Amino acid sequence: MFRIYRLRDIVRIDPSKINRPLEEVALDELRKKYEGLKDKNLGIVIAITDVNVDPMGYIPIGDGAPYHRVEFTAITYVPLVNEVVEGEVVTVGRGGATISLGPLEGFVHIQQIADDDVSYDVARNVIVCKNTKRFVMQGDMVRARITSVSLGAVGKPPRVTMTMRQPYLGKLDWLSKK
Repeated sequence: MFRIYRLRDIVRIDPSKINRPLEEVALDELRKKYEGLKDKNLGIVIAITDVNVDPMGYIPIGDGAPYHRVEFTAITYVPLVNEVVEGEVVTVGRGGATISLGPLEGFVHIQQIADDDVSYDVARNVIVCKNTKRFVMQGDMVRARITSVSLGAVGKPPRVTMTMRQPYLGKLDWLSKK
C-alpha cells in the first residue's frame, strides 16, 4: 500500500552550496537522507517531494553551515500482510518465482504457485502445472496475496513472501478465462 506523509526535519546546507536555491539544496539533502530508507512505521521511502524551507536558519557554534527547518512530503510503500497485489514475474527457478511489486520484489514459493502438481521445467525456464498444463514464465502478469513481510536489516532488501493458491489469484491470463 502506498502512503503519503507530511514530515518535518532540520537540514544542514553545506556552505559550498549556498549560492544555489535553498529549496533545491534542501530537496537534494532530504533525498539523500530518506529515499530508500526502511522504517517500521513509515515503510520504504520511495520519493521526497514538495519541500518548504524556513528561510531563517541558524548557525551553531563551531559549524559554518546554516541549518534550516523543513517540511516535506514523503511517498512510501508499505507491503501489508493479506494485501492482494499484481506484478510482473521477474525470474522463475526451481524454488519459485520472483514478482516485481514496483519499489520491491516478492517471492512465491513453487508450491504456492497453484493448486496443482507444480514443477520447474529447466529447458524452457517455466513453472508448469502438470494437471492443467498451465505455466508461469518471466514477463507474465500475476495476482498474489502477501503472506509475510520482513523489512530486514539495514542495507538489505525487504523480504516479501506471497501465495497464488487461492481463488481469484494466479496468472492474469488464467483469471480472465474463468
